[in-house]
Amino acid sequence: MTDSTGLAVGERVPDVSGQLVDPDGAERTVTLTELLEDKPVLFNFYTADFSPDCIDEWCDFRDFDWFATGDQVQVVGVSKSGAALHKRFIDYLDLGFPLFADPDLDIAEAFGVRYRAFKISSRARRSTFLVDQDRRVRYKWLSNHWLDPTRDTPPVREIHEAIVEELGNEPENFGMS
Repeated sequence: MTDSTGLAVGERVPDVSGQLVDPDGAERTVTLTELLEDKPVLFNFYTADFSPDCIDEWCDFRDFDWFATGDQVQVVGVSKSGAALHKRFIDYLDLGFPLFADPDLDIAEAFGVRYRAFKISSRARRSTFLVDQDRRVRYKWLSNHWLDPTRDTPPVREIHEAIVEELGNEPENFGMS
């Protein structure tokens, strides 16, 4: 197991920047502060585009109407994959979420989830953080897989319930597609 436990609820996320690939394929460099201007963001750290677990994970987010509409919170993925691969991944899964390219794991480091897998290669621990407009962590989920913390997938329904409880509202059109 890893000791990368991530930022604690209530802690502030440093204002890092990175290359963001939008669902339409546009690339832009953006800071976390800029991203958080309109509404809270659910940052979802995952291993790599096109790995089977990550495909399942992103299909779960895509197919859960509440996350897909983006009315209450914006979902943003973060992985080591580069911008070109992100574009293909977004197209392949028809994702409506932007994805950060974090090849040097600077964003993962800012959230405290960078670790060395099997003492060989650096990765981001599979994790999810709800960050408010003041860059404060309001909720977090961390993988607890006994061997490799990139193998668990986030429990989308539980994350939804925790966010609704934290933000205090739920849209009328909530449901699964």
